[in-house]
Amino acid sequence: MAVPARTCGASRPGPARTARPWPGRGPQPGPGARRSLWLLLPPLLLLPLLAAPGSSAYSFPQQHTMQHWARRLEQEVDGVMRIFGGVQQLREIYKDNRNLFEVQENEPQKLVEKVAGDIESLLDRKVQALKRLADAAENFQKAHRWQDNIKEEDILYYDAKADAELDDPESEDVERGSKASTLRLDFIEDPNFKNKVNYSYTAVQIPTDIYKGSTVILNELNWTEALENVFMENRRQDPTLLWQVFGSATGVTRYYPATPWRAPKKIDLYDVRRRPWYIQGASSPKDMVIIVDVSGSVSGLTLKLMKTSVCEMLDTLSDDDYVNVASFNEKAQPVSCFTHLVQANVRNKKVFKEAVQGMVAKGTTGYKAGFEYAFDQLQNSNITRANCNKMIMMFTDGGEDRVQDVFEKYNWPNRTVRVFTFSVGQHNYDVTPLQWMACANKGYYFEIPSIGAIRINTQEYLDVLGRPMVLAGKEAKQVQWTNVYEDALGLGLVVTGTLPVFNLTQDGPGEKKNQLILGVMGIDVALNDIKRLTPNYTLGANGYVFAIDLNGYVLLHPNLKPQTTNFREPVTLDFLDAELEDENKEEIRRSMIDGNKGHKQIRTLVKSLDERYIDEVIRNYTWVPIRSTNYSLGLVLPPYSTFYLQANLSDQILQVKLPISKLKDFEFLLPSSFESEGHVFIAPREYCKDLNASDNNTEFLKNFIELMEKVTPDSKQCNNFLLHNLILDTGITQQLVERVWRDQDLNTYSLLAVFAATDGGITRVFPNKAAEDWTENPEPFNASFYRRSLDNHGYVFKPPHQDTLLRPLELENDTVGILVSTAVELSLGRRTLRPAVVGVKLDLEAWAEKFKVLASNRTHQDQPQKQCGPSSHCEMDCEVNNEDLLCVLIDDGGFLVLSNQNHQWDQVGRFFSEVDANLMLALYNNSFYTRKESYDYQAACAPQPPGNLGAAPRGVFVPTIADFLNLAWWTSAAAWSLFQQLLYGLIYHSWFQADAAEAEGSPETRESSCVMKQTQYYFGSVNASYNAIIDCGNCSRLFHAQRLTNTNLLFVVAEKPLCSQCEAGRLLQKETHCILPPPSPPPAPPPAPRAPLLAAASLTPHPCPADGPEQCELVQRPRYRRGPHICFDYNATEDTSDCGRGASFPPSLGVLVSLQLLLLLGLPPRPQPQVQVHASRRL
Repeated sequence: MAVPARTCGASRPGPARTARPWPGRGPQPGPGARRSLWLLLPPLLLLPLLAAPGSSAYSFPQQHTMQHWARRLEQEVDGVMRIFGGVQQLREIYKDNRNLFEVQENEPQKLVEKVAGDIESLLDRKVQALKRLADAAENFQKAHRWQDNIKEEDILYYDAKADAELDDPESEDVERGSKASTLRLDFIEDPNFKNKVNYSYTAVQIPTDIYKGSTVILNELNWTEALENVFMENRRQDPTLLWQVFGSATGVTRYYPATPWRAPKKIDLYDVRRRPWYIQGASSPKDMVIIVDVSGSVSGLTLKLMKTSVCEMLDTLSDDDYVNVASFNEKAQPVSCFTHLVQANVRNKKVFKEAVQGMVAKGTTGYKAGFEYAFDQLQNSNITRANCNKMIMMFTDGGEDRVQDVFEKYNWPNRTVRVFTFSVGQHNYDVTPLQWMACANKGYYFEIPSIGAIRINTQEYLDVLGRPMVLAGKEAKQVQWTNVYEDALGLGLVVTGTLPVFNLTQDGPGEKKNQLILGVMGIDVALNDIKRLTPNYTLGANGYVFAIDLNGYVLLHPNLKPQTTNFREPVTLDFLDAELEDENKEEIRRSMIDGNKGHKQIRTLVKSLDERYIDEVIRNYTWVPIRSTNYSLGLVLPPYSTFYLQANLSDQILQVKLPISKLKDFEFLLPSSFESEGHVFIAPREYCKDLNASDNNTEFLKNFIELMEKVTPDSKQCNNFLLHNLILDTGITQQLVERVWRDQDLNTYSLLAVFAATDGGITRVFPNKAAEDWTENPEPFNASFYRRSLDNHGYVFKPPHQDTLLRPLELENDTVGILVSTAVELSLGRRTLRPAVVGVKLDLEAWAEKFKVLASNRTHQDQPQKQCGPSSHCEMDCEVNNEDLLCVLIDDGGFLVLSNQNHQWDQVGRFFSEVDANLMLALYNNSFYTRKESYDYQAACAPQPPGNLGAAPRGVFVPTIADFLNLAWWTSAAAWSLFQQLLYGLIYHSWFQADAAEAEGSPETRESSCVMKQTQYYFGSVNASYNAIIDCGNCSRLFHAQRLTNTNLLFVVAEKPLCSQCEAGRLLQKETHCILPPPSPPPAPPPAPRAPLLAAASLTPHPCPADGPEQCELVQRPRYRRGPHICFDYNATEDTSDCGRGASFPPSLGVLVSLQLLLLLGLPPRPQPQVQVHASRRL
C-alpha cells in the first residue's frame, strides 16, 4: 500500500503517532543539545527510552518483543527447511547407498606436484621443437646465397593476406596484377586451431607498410621456405603442436600450418616485431628513458609526429622493461606524474600516452637539460628496475649542441648507456650532432621525416640491443615463456615459448662474426591445453588451480576472464587483483615468484561468483615451481574439499553389457520421468568426446541421452569419473523425491519449488512446472547459490537479482521466488565432505504476508489482529502498524529480501540503500555491515565519441592567415608537409575521410581495457541484538537490528521517516567504470561528511574517483617481481661502427615538388606508405 504524500511532521492515516516525549521534566532542549544528549546516553539507559510509553496508543516495540519476533522467524525458516530441504534424509540416502561410491582424498602436495610435472612435460615438448626450428633456421640462412637480382615471380609462396586483397578492389596487388608468386590453397576446418588450415604449406604475412617486392624481403622469403619441412616434421613428432612461427627482424612472418590471415576491415597494422612474444625473445630487459624536444622550433606537425613516435616506441616495451618519458626545452620535466622509471605494463603505458598528448612546444632547445635528466633517472638505484640494457631515446627536430661534457660525466668511458637519436620532421638542420651522439654512445641515429617512417624506425633499435645476444652465442639461446596474450589468428589466450635466431654468417675469411639477430622463433600453447592437465571436478566447486609468472601475473586462474582482448596488448592480471588482496596472499605470491615450495592455511575474503557478496572463508594454499619455466603453480582447497565422492558402479556395469541407457537410475534422466520425479538439469560437462555441446540445457540433455543409447558404461571415449558420478547422483536425488518431496504439499508452506544440486552435476527441481522459472546455472560449480552454500553454515537466502536500470520485478502468477539453500555435510568415519546443496524457493508475496504475521503480536495468521483503544497502551508491530513501522529482512550483502511494506515488494533484490538510504547508512555506521572495495582490471569500455564532430580531417595541419602571408613559411617544413598532404588528398580523396586511414583494432575504433570499481558489503562485527537512534534533529528515527541465527539475514525494525531531511548520504553497491588513468590526476575533492558515496555506473567511462587506485600512487609502492635471470647487454667484441647515417638536405620548394610528383607517380593508388627494409638487413 502506497504511503500518501505528506509534509514533514504531518499526521498519517491509521493509528495515531505523535512525537515521542522527551524523558524528564521541564522545557525540551533544542535539536543540537538533544543530539548531543542522545549520543552521550549509554546503551543500557537508551533501551528503556526507546520503549518509553507516550500519550499515543502505540509505542515503538521493546527489545525483548523484537527478539521474540526474531526467534519466530528463525523457527519458521528452520522448520520449513527441515521438512522440505531434506538435509537429514539426504544424508541417510548417501549412507544407504554406501556401496555405490568410494571416498577419495585430495592430497594437495601430491596433486600440485603432479600437475606441475605434467605442465613441464607439455612445455618441454614445445621447447625441443623450438630448438630444432632455431638450429635449422640458422643453418638455412648461413647456406643461403644472397641474390641482388631476385624478382617476385621467382618466389612461390602462400601470401596469407592474398584472399583479402583479392576481395579489395583498391588492393595494391590487384592493381598491379602481380599474383603469379602467390599460391592458392584449399583449407579444412580444424577445431584445435579454431580455424581453417592447410598442413602441407606454410603461410607468409608481410606488414602493410613494407614493400613485399623489395630485394631484402624476397631473399628472406627464399631462405625461410626451407623451414616448411621442419615445421611438418615437428608436427609429426608432436601432433599437439599449434602455431609454429618464425618472426623475422625484417617484418616477415612465416607460420605453420597455413591459414588465411584474419584481415581487418580496414588497414592491417599487424607487425610481428611488435608482438609481446617477439619483443621478449629479441632482446634482454630494458631500462629506457625517452626525452622529447618541445622547444619552440618544433612545428605543430613535427610535434605531432613526435607524439606519435613516442607512443609507438612505448609499444615496443614489455612488462620486463622499465621506462620514463620527459620533455625538455631549457629545463627537463616528466610528462606524467611518474617521477622515476616505472614498469612498462599496459596501465603505465596508458598514462604516458595520455600525458604525451599534452606536450606543448615553447622555449629554446637545451639538450644538456634533457640528457642530464635521463642519466639521473637511469642512475637511480633506489627503485625497482630491469637492471639490464640501459638506453636514452631522444626525439628532436635538430640542434647544434653535442653535449659532450654530459656524456663524459655520466657515460664515458664504459658507455653503459646506449643513446638513440631521432631526427623528426622535414627540416634543413644539420643532423651531424645527432648522429655523433648516437655513434659515440653505442646507439643508432634514425630519421622520421613523415608518419610512414614512424613504425619501422621506432622498432629498429631492437637490432642494436640484439647484438650482445648474438655475440654470446649458445649462452643466449635460452627458451623464454611469455605471459598470457591474445593470439592474432583466433586461437584465444595463449602463452608462447620463444627462442632467438642468430645470423651465423661472416663477411669473409677471418672477418668478425655477424652480430645481427635474424628473428625469433615461437611456438604457441593454448591456455585451454594447460587447463586440461589440471584436476577440475575432484576439487569441488570452490577448489581450483592457478599459476603465475615472475611478474606475479596469472597464467591460470578461474578469475582470468578478460571481457575484451586486444592482440596488441598482453593480458596482465596480477594474482593480487585476481583475488581479494591481503597480507597472506602477498606472502604466498612472493614465495611463488622466488620459486619456492609452500603450504599455508589462511582465513581470507572471497567474492561470490555473481560479484554481489563477500564471504569470509578458510582456504588451504599449496604451491610449487614448474621446473624449466618462469611459472609457479598453486592449488587452493577449502577444508571441506579434502575428500570427494567417486561413483563405483562396477556391479551395475557387470550386470549390464548394453548401453548406459539400460543402467539403473538412468531412466530418471529421461524427460518422461520429470512429471513425477521433478525436472533434471545436467551440468554441460565433457562427459564424452562425441557429445555435442549446447547452451540450451534441454538440447544438451537430448544430445546426452542419444549418445548414451550407443555408449557402453566402460567406453574409453567417455570420462568415467564424470559419467558414473552423474548416474549416481541421478539416483540419489530421485530417492530424495521419493522419500521427502513427493508426499508434501508445497502450497501449505507457500513454496514454489524444492531443489537439490550435487557435485556430480545434477540439479533436480520439483515439481516439474517450477523448472520453467528456474534461472540458475545448470552447472552447480558455476551457480552462485551452490558455491556460497558450501562456504556458509546454515541457510543462505538469495533474492532475485535486480538492476536499478531495469524495471522492477513483475509479481504475476506468484512466479517471483527467493532461494533458500544449505549444504549437506556428510560424515563417513572421520572424513567430512559436502557433496550436495538442497533448498526451497519461497513464494515472495505469500512469505511477505507471513513475515508480517511472524513479526506481529498475533501467534498465527487466522488469529484476529489485536485492537488498541485510545486509552490503552500497545506496542507497534509489523502488521498492524505498517504505516508507521518499517520491518525488513536484509541479507548479508545488504540486499532486500522481505518487507512489510507492500509497495517495496517489487524492490526485493535491490541494494537496501536504494530502498531506504537513511537506514542503510545507519546500519553501516553501527558496524552491522563492512564495506569492501576492489577493482576489476579486466573490464572493457566502449570508446567515447569525439568531442568535436566538425573537426578538420585527421592529421592535416591548418595554417593561419599570417602563415600564408609570411614568405619564410612557404619554404618551411610545415609548408612542405601541408603541400605533401594536399597532393595526397587531391589524388586519393579517401585520405581526407576520417575513417579511411583508421585501422581495425586501433584505440579509436574498438573497446579499450579499463577498470571497474566494485563495492560489496558483508556482515560486520555486530552479532547481537542492537537498538539505536538515527540522529536527525526533528526527524530522528529509532531502529532495532538483529542477526537471525543460522541464516545470512539481518532483521531490522525501524520507524518510518517523518521527513527526508537526513538523506544527504547514500551507500550504493555499484560497479563503476573508470578509465585508468586520467591524463593528469586532479586533486582529490574533500570527502562528503558522514556519507560514503559511490556513484552509479555510467554508460560512458569516466576517470576513477579520487579514492580510486591512482596509478601515480601505485607505482610508489610497486609489487614484488623478478625479471629474467639472464641479461645480455654487453659484449667486448661488439662492433658499434654501424650507428646510422644522416645527411643535411636543405629543401628547395621546386626540387621537393618535383621529387614528390615523381614519387606520387610511382606509388600504387592507395594511401599507405611503403617502407623499404633497412639496408643493414642484407643477409
